[in-house]
Amino acid sequence: MGNDMTNKKTKQTEKELLEQMMSERGSLSLLPVPETIEADPTKVKAALLERVKELNCLYGTAQLAEKCSESIDEFLQNLVNILPPAWQYPEVTRARITFKGKSFKSRSFKISKWRQASKIMIYGEQVGEVEIFYLEEKPDEYEGPFLREERMLIGTVAEQIGKISLRISSEMELRELNRLLTVERQSMHETNSALKTMLTRIEEEKMNVYKSVQANVEKIIMPILHALTVEIPGSQKKYVEMIKVNLEEITSPFINSLSRKYLALTPTEIKICKMIRNGLRTKEIAQVQGVSHATINRHREHIRQKLEIANKDINLTTYLQSSMWDEERGGSTYGYSPA
Repeated sequence: MGNDMTNKKTKQTEKELLEQMMSERGSLSLLPVPETIEADPTKVKAALLERVKELNCLYGTAQLAEKCSESIDEFLQNLVNILPPAWQYPEVTRARITFKGKSFKSRSFKISKWRQASKIMIYGEQVGEVEIFYLEEKPDEYEGPFLREERMLIGTVAEQIGKISLRISSEMELRELNRLLTVERQSMHETNSALKTMLTRIEEEKMNVYKSVQANVEKIIMPILHALTVEIPGSQKKYVEMIKVNLEEITSPFINSLSRKYLALTPTEIKICKMIRNGLRTKEIAQVQGVSHATINRHREHIRQKLEIANKDINLTTYLQSSMWDEERGGSTYGYSPA
């Protein structure tokens, strides 16, 4: 008598613990644990067989999700054929999955009045349905001819379809994005190669133009200026010399380098820089420009400020000449003399 009371109390305690666990996991669809254990071995074996079939179905669903990770259609078409064997009467069971307007049917599919279904939901919206049909009438169980476990199974399958379809869609979008990025990267690489080739050709053309101008100046214009120097009065020879120097500088990188490095210089200031570099004094520059000495001095101050040598113990003529020398030599320390 005491043992019976103890066993009864133990069973009651286990039941209370299971009910507490299920209440704490309200979001999970857990089956109730029977209060008594079935004594008939045949029924126990049949029940275990049903559970194995259900586990096989869920395991197969997971395997298909990995195998068909590149196509939701392929996943669903394979899945619909592994559903019938998981139900109590597989020989008369047929399955159909509808998903986003497409229909996937098991082998020898037919519709009957014995139907069990579960909605496929994504983000709270129905996108399809899982359906199971019995082709023959069977004894009533929990839900018509269907077991309670089968109701839970079809609900779990529908839920998994929603989750797996989201994962497959995300993976497909990621692969497509990677493909587009690869194509874009290749296109950019080809564009860069084409630009490099074009820039190389432009530099070659610039060099050809430079050589052509240099050759024409040396072969045509310089001989004329040399002859003119002999014929004109001595007081005007310095202007011819200036013309010679200016023509020589057309074929040199000094003016272009000065303009690139000091974009703030005006065309007049660049012209004055060129004359200062050629050794002309303020008085001579003023005569050539037709302005006063004070105007040239202001230009000199502006030039020093823009070249960032204002208030420094640096001679402007030496600086400009050294800059030219440094450009041609590829960079070295300037040797300036005090102003």
